[in-house]
Amino acid sequence: MPAHEESSNPLVRERAHLAASRAALRAMREDVQALDIRDVTANWVNAAVLQSQIDDRVKALADLSHTPLFFGRLDYLHVVGADKAEGASGGVAHSASAGGGGGRREGERFYIGRRHVHDAHGDPMVIDWRAPVSQPFYQASRNNPLDVDHRRRFGYTGGELTAYEDEHLTDPAETEQTSKLLQAEIERPRVGPMRDIVATIQPEQDEIVRSGLGGTVCVQGGPGTGKTAVGLHRVAYLLYAHRERLARTGTLVIGPNRSFLHYIEQVLPALGELEVQQATVEDLVAARVEVRGTDEAASAVIKGDARMADVLRRAIRSHVTPPVDGVVVVRGSRRWRVPAYEIEEMVAELLARDMRYGAAHEALPQRIAHAVLVRMEEAGEAPDDRVQNAVARNPAVKAAVKAIWPAVDPAKLVLRLLTDAEFLAAHADGILTDDERKHVLTAKPARSVKSAKWTAADAVLIDEAADLVARTHSLGHVVVDEAQDLSPMQYRAVGRRCSTGSATVLGDLAQGTTPWSTRSWEQALFHLGKADAVVEELTAGFRVPREVIAYASRLLPAISPGLAPVESVREAPGSLAVRGVAAEELDTSVVAACEESLRHEGSIGLIAADARIPVLAAALTAAGHSFLSPGEETTAESRLTLVPASLAKGLEYDYVVLDEPAAVVDGEPDERTGLRRLYVALTRAVSGLVVLHAAPLPELLA
Repeated sequence: MPAHEESSNPLVRERAHLAASRAALRAMREDVQALDIRDVTANWVNAAVLQSQIDDRVKALADLSHTPLFFGRLDYLHVVGADKAEGASGGVAHSASAGGGGGRREGERFYIGRRHVHDAHGDPMVIDWRAPVSQPFYQASRNNPLDVDHRRRFGYTGGELTAYEDEHLTDPAETEQTSKLLQAEIERPRVGPMRDIVATIQPEQDEIVRSGLGGTVCVQGGPGTGKTAVGLHRVAYLLYAHRERLARTGTLVIGPNRSFLHYIEQVLPALGELEVQQATVEDLVAARVEVRGTDEAASAVIKGDARMADVLRRAIRSHVTPPVDGVVVVRGSRRWRVPAYEIEEMVAELLARDMRYGAAHEALPQRIAHAVLVRMEEAGEAPDDRVQNAVARNPAVKAAVKAIWPAVDPAKLVLRLLTDAEFLAAHADGILTDDERKHVLTAKPARSVKSAKWTAADAVLIDEAADLVARTHSLGHVVVDEAQDLSPMQYRAVGRRCSTGSATVLGDLAQGTTPWSTRSWEQALFHLGKADAVVEELTAGFRVPREVIAYASRLLPAISPGLAPVESVREAPGSLAVRGVAAEELDTSVVAACEESLRHEGSIGLIAADARIPVLAAALTAAGHSFLSPGEETTAESRLTLVPASLAKGLEYDYVVLDEPAAVVDGEPDERTGLRRLYVALTRAVSGLVVLHAAPLPELLA
């Protein structure tokens, strides 16, 4: 777009480019829909696979009316290298005058958006934000312009382009200012599920997003620092940069609960990524048994301790029994004998190799069969592999293997450990104390695997035992959010899913609200099997107003000493109100505060201790207010969500009403965990927080 073509009204030109880009995207989609595959597939299976790929491509090319196709523009001083432009965008960019004004040096212009769009000639109309040529949109500054003369940001209202904002990075006469459009985008009211932050990614976030696939990254980030969004955008970037590899190996996002996963599930599709799996840790490990029971906190802590892996390992290996007799294989008129001492050497060698129990179970009959083949060859016979396989299946060999190295059912093994005091004591000796073993043992032993009331911690133990028997399938990349709440055994379960891949670990030590929550990322990463991971810390807050985060940070010395508080970049005077009320007026005051918040635009979250939820639900209903549960999508007509404190983590609302902080603290098994739960509840607001209390506030807040 040469400078002389620039309209006297830049907004008109930009709207025209938006309309042309949408038309080009529509044409791209129609081209895919028009593909005729009848004559290019050999059979119905190939046709079904290809049609599925076409359907996914059509979905990825959807033009979402509420999602702008581009949010920024870069005008370079010089022509960008072909590798930087073509390798990332699929074409060569248009030449343009860098700033849109006369007299500037000829460079190239790129519109930066959520996905690549090209015209009928293959020339790019919009460049994918993940392309190398797009990175200066996030990283360029006056001190380091990265060959960018001019950066333009766009503002949208209801999907329509309504504003723009320019930065001339190489103009010394222009003073540096905070982007008002960037600030407005961060503060835009939240209705519906979590949205992407692709238009507002900050330089320190961008560095994490674009870090390579080969290494694991751990992001420590306080409330509002965007760690969840960074993790999801990192997935999108890795799928873009390593699509073929990750298409083979798979990608998984792990969240703390279903409500959270529902809240974030639209972020990656909005970026054109449809193939990423989502699950909780419970989903991963509950495939073998149904979880119907719950553990006391003390029991769950011991079952989640990494030492249980050693107990399980001992218990499984205890099934291996040294041979008493040799094996005699009859083939035709000949008898071939392998003595007990030779089989014992095979067993010792398999144990020393530390193979998976199931792999060794499969290998032992082959070892015995090979010993028989050696004897056959010594006797002048010429057996081949088919003979060895036949010998391995010989009844005598199978009987010997069953006695020496029997098959083990992981669930039955764990059930025995949890119900047989002698069996547990034999394999936990020197690992667990007598008192710890009492916490592990089930009070009411079940008769079978099906009748047992398995707990979430039990399912993780079964998953560990299953991996000791047969290797768990590893994915190419795993993202685990709210990771501070995982137990060591849960970390091991996640680590198995990326043992040959990499991970992005997201969390905040100050928000650890389980009795087993990790005390350090070094410890957590060790259990994950990624001790060499890079730990990055995000301390700049973009979501929670400065007044609110400063108030919540008063709790940090008690809940996570030494952790740096979040420094919010957002000033919002009047965003915090703390009100004491009489006990008999608390419920009506809470309803009134919700009504006050509903006068503002955006979503409202009423957060309360779990035990208070039924009371507040009744009060809201009596006042004629409908409300949603966490995970249900807010709409313009239904914007109030009633949130148990236990489910608030990871969620955000424009306005939050927090009911009775003391009850949130008292709802947890200990004060430290209760204060951490309160810290989470205090930091869910984007625009305003009202705290209502009848009981005295915790000392640090008072």
